[in-house]
Amino acid sequence: MIELTATGWALAVIAAIAVGLAKGGLSMVAVLSVPLLSLVMSPVQAAGVLLPVYIVSDIGGLIAYWRHANWRVLARMWPGAIAGIVFGWLTASIVPVAGVELIVGLIGLTFALTALLRRPPDGPPRPARWGAGSFWGGIAGYTSFVSHSGAAPYQVYVQPLRLEPLIYAGTTTVFFAVVNAVKLIPYAALGQLSPANLGVAAILTPVALFAVWLGVRLVKMMPQRAFYLFITWALLLVSIRLIWQGGAGLLAG
Repeated sequence: MIELTATGWALAVIAAIAVGLAKGGLSMVAVLSVPLLSLVMSPVQAAGVLLPVYIVSDIGGLIAYWRHANWRVLARMWPGAIAGIVFGWLTASIVPVAGVELIVGLIGLTFALTALLRRPPDGPPRPARWGAGSFWGGIAGYTSFVSHSGAAPYQVYVQPLRLEPLIYAGTTTVFFAVVNAVKLIPYAALGQLSPANLGVAAILTPVALFAVWLGVRLVKMMPQRAFYLFITWALLLVSIRLIWQGGAGLLAG
């Protein structure tokens, strides 16, 4: 079993809650999970611990939403996403821990700044094109492999398509469920599905499943704009910390 302090376990539980809330409908919350856990372990190990939690949490979303997915959009994004995962796998062994911390921090910072500054898409809905779908799918696959944070590039491509809310939810759920399942292969090859990591994941999974149930109810009760603003600023602060930590590590090395 991984040895964690009380603070480490508290951050792990919060990370699992973030995963569950995201699968329950508060989708952006998931971007906090790996950055938070990376404060007490390496980002690669944090992603390995949380991957089984993501996959179990995906099951409920698939049951609810798979019939509503837009398979045309998925067909244009999945090839790029798989290529992005493979690229992350091939480069994982040559990037030092401090470098991964820096990458995770930069991904989180980019996501937070994009969420704070981005304007809603205007104009008519865009068609689902192969080139853009493959490109943004590739970026989503890579960032998802590194830190389970493929939502930002995914949204860059999908939001201008103006999908109906139910179709958007179904497409998003199915896309990331398949991406997470594919990641099992490289994560296992990198030794991140070890008994120690799986033991922590087993403890965190019930927490995440409870948070899925909670998220479904919170979606109907709370002002989401204020909640997402809080999450975005929290991600911004955690990401800055990781950038500082990773940059200092690279300079010291």
